[in-house]
Amino acid sequence: MPQANSPTKGRKETRIQKKNRAAILDAALDVFSAHGFRGSTVDQIAKASGLSKPNLLYYYPSKEEMFTALMSNLMDTWLDPLREMQSDGDPMTEILSYVDRKLQMSREFPRESRLFANEIVQGAPRMLETLATELKDLVEEKALVIQGWMDAGQLNQSHPKHLMFSIWALTQHYADFDIQVRTLMGAEDPYDAAPHHLETIFRRLLQPS
Repeated sequence: MPQANSPTKGRKETRIQKKNRAAILDAALDVFSAHGFRGSTVDQIAKASGLSKPNLLYYYPSKEEMFTALMSNLMDTWLDPLREMQSDGDPMTEILSYVDRKLQMSREFPRESRLFANEIVQGAPRMLETLATELKDLVEEKALVIQGWMDAGQLNQSHPKHLMFSIWALTQHYADFDIQVRTLMGAEDPYDAAPHHLETIFRRLLQPS
């Protein structure tokens, strides 16, 4: 017999169960991205999801489980743009395409970006192992690719890892500081001019002399 906190154990989820689980994670994303893990409560998430607290705990017995589910999904989404960088592609095109993909992520997934940022600011207690393994391995791999392009004279010399840090900082800023960006931009959509602006910056940095 399935446990009370494991509605899917031993059987396929119903449409209602899938809908409730999705509603819970969507609400958790809102709450965690706004308040961080420590500042969030199960009561806040239950209220945002439109479900009772006992009903929510039927699906996720703790906020730790909700956070873990979100971060598990997020890491794949977060790493995909870097995974798409191809070593046999045109170097400038590959770098600028990566910048564009990261900017699009900020536009389409601002809550996820803020959730990730909040976790890092707090010392990454729930995802340090992932940072030290999966992310680190991928960054090391792509840094070697970028360094190879630079050594071959296809890109101007720059520190590959600091280049990636710069890309992250300049693209994720639009999501993590969304209210500041939109306040200062007024009626102008910040994403209208951002792609050209960022392309200009990185093209000038990396264009071989």
